[in-house]
Amino acid sequence: MPVVNIDSTLGIRVLSSRELRYSDPGRLGEDRPPHVRAASGLAFANGRLAVIQDDAAFIAMVAGPEVAAIVLPRGPGGRRRFEVALGNKHEKLDLECAVTLGDDLYAFGSGSTEARERIINVGYTTRVISAGPLYRALRDELAGPVNIEGVAAVGHELWLFHRGNCGEGDRGPATVRFPRAGLVKWLAGDGPLPEPSGSSRYVLGDIAGIRFGFTDAVGVGDKAFYIAAAEDSPNAIDDGVIVGAQLGVIETLPNGERSVRATALEIDGQPLKAEGIAFDPKDPRKAYLAIDPDDVDRPARLVEVELIGPW
Repeated sequence: MPVVNIDSTLGIRVLSSRELRYSDPGRLGEDRPPHVRAASGLAFANGRLAVIQDDAAFIAMVAGPEVAAIVLPRGPGGRRRFEVALGNKHEKLDLECAVTLGDDLYAFGSGSTEARERIINVGYTTRVISAGPLYRALRDELAGPVNIEGVAAVGHELWLFHRGNCGEGDRGPATVRFPRAGLVKWLAGDGPLPEPSGSSRYVLGDIAGIRFGFTDAVGVGDKAFYIAAAEDSPNAIDDGVIVGAQLGVIETLPNGERSVRATALEIDGQPLKAEGIAFDPKDPRKAYLAIDPDDVDRPARLVEVELIGPW
């Protein structure tokens, strides 16, 4: 079981930070907030940065100062906002991560409930994929509940990252790997769901007994970069206090074992509740982080960082 090595030679430098507010107010009746909220995943798609949200049926598209919105299908009751005050939080898609495969963007639900076993595909059109068989395969592979928070294209595989915060019986953070080509075909409705090509459990450490769990990931060649948080919450549904955050990299060694190195993810000594990560396609040392304030009335933030050290 790979164990994280907190590497003092690794670090980050914050380059910029901005609130994510839409450039236009949206159409009447669209049910769109004025800002991006609950940002939960990032991916570059066709030259723009896509920001996934776990409690609003919109995908924000960032290009320079402009923030536009891709409108997703309405949920029960015709709503596109899902929150405690509306009494419909349990009905949200809970989109937690995204990856671009070819020209298409795929945003994955967490799978923490049956309503969240769906994937949004944004390509020539926008469609909702009922992905129950995939989430059942994940639960079978992990022999327990799942809370998918990251997806990364790593080499010829697609890795799905289980956070490891589903309460008693959850054995901790893990990845489940699938053949990328086969899974892409299945997502397109062209072939059977491939069997997982393997899975791995990880020990990412803890703070005062609160263990770190994956919150997103991105593939860069044969490496997987991840972000993780230690959140004081009893389950995968309720938010809690973030007591620590981590940025790390997973590498597969020549002998097939996996090396995990990481550094604390902080600004001025305070952990960042980062829930999305994407690398600048033009600069492999520059990454973007999506910060979720856990408050529907506050905009999510986009933080640009430079990686320091031998990543």
